Amino acid sequence: MADSTLANGASETATESAVRAALKQVKTPEGVTLADSSALSGVVITSGKVYLSINVDPAQVRAWEDVRIAAEKAAASVPGVASALVALTAERAAAPAAKPAPAAKPAPAAAHGHAPAKGTAVPGVKSIIAVASGKGGVGKSTTSINLALALRDLGLKVGLLDADIYGPSLPRLTGLSQKPEMEDGKTLIPLENFGLQLMSIGFLVEEETPMIWRGPMVMSAITQMLRDVKWGPLDVLVVDMPPGTGDAQLTMAQNVNLAGAVIVSTPQDLALIDARRGVAMFEKVNVPILGVVENMAYFVCPHCGGRSDIFGHGGAHAEADKLGVPFLGEIPLSMRIREMSDAGLPVMVSDPQSEQADAYRHVAAGVKASLDRLETGGKAAPRIVIE
Repeated sequence: MADSTLANGASETATESAVRAALKQVKTPEGVTLADSSALSGVVITSGKVYLSINVDPAQVRAWEDVRIAAEKAAASVPGVASALVALTAERAAAPAAKPAPAAKPAPAAAHGHAPAKGTAVPGVKSIIAVASGKGGVGKSTTSINLALALRDLGLKVGLLDADIYGPSLPRLTGLSQKPEMEDGKTLIPLENFGLQLMSIGFLVEEETPMIWRGPMVMSAITQMLRDVKWGPLDVLVVDMPPGTGDAQLTMAQNVNLAGAVIVSTPQDLALIDARRGVAMFEKVNVPILGVVENMAYFVCPHCGGRSDIFGHGGAHAEADKLGVPFLGEIPLSMRIREMSDAGLPVMVSDPQSEQADAYRHVAAGVKASLDRLETGGKAAPRIVIE
């Protein structure tokens, strides 16, 4: 990420046409300027910050790296631009569909005809895990930060990347509002709180700024926050993924060296349908499923102590059993979790001895056990055969 000093004053406003004009000075391996190249996915300007992505064939990524660097410098030189964020994205040709394994003898992962997915490694990070959901509104972000804190309590060095570009929630969940500092003018230093290293697009833009970005722009920002942040040394980087199973999520799963994924769902049937899609998406790119979490599993009345299964109960557990993946545990629907999250003090920090905190610790123990099995070359997390 490159910075520029506004020579003509901070009041000057950068325009897309001015950025595109600057990109005409950047030559591509195609022999045309970047502004005229079909590889340029688009230009977005938000609060003086320029975001763009260059989409190329995976085999050409190395040849385009100099173009990416030159594009950052060119965009950052435009009057009114405070910083420029450029990332290379690559679309891979779809792999041939694997034949379903016989029902009586489920095939192990290696027998599906695909090697485990290997994407870009992040310097300073030992393992990257994705926390994902097939839809929004299931409490994925709250689960992500409390899972990160529970992994910290297990003695691991943990970071948390808020990759939910459309609705970043990490600033609110952590109570942080300052902007990250930069090292050498190009590398962001992650913020720290609660013993975690933290990064979110929400630290770089104002809370009210609308995130109206196309899919390639989302991946560009996520890639930049992985690659150009001084992470580490970390045992685990938890990535709070965007909700859904679209291009951004699939590209992230393909291009980043994920150790595994945790799927968050609520118990009701509609959420479980979307959770199945999330499991299937990771399976297609050979990312192990570390397990399923049933969030908002039940509600205990603080007045009478009676239990209510507001969204049903046990649906995610039954679905995990059906798909043959680990069930990591139940998280209750709790006013305490909601209140403390809104206050910037996750329940793992504000009430670490509570029943809710114990539930997150149970989930974290299951995640760590799955990671340990993968690391030692033991039996990997179960794989799903999509028929």
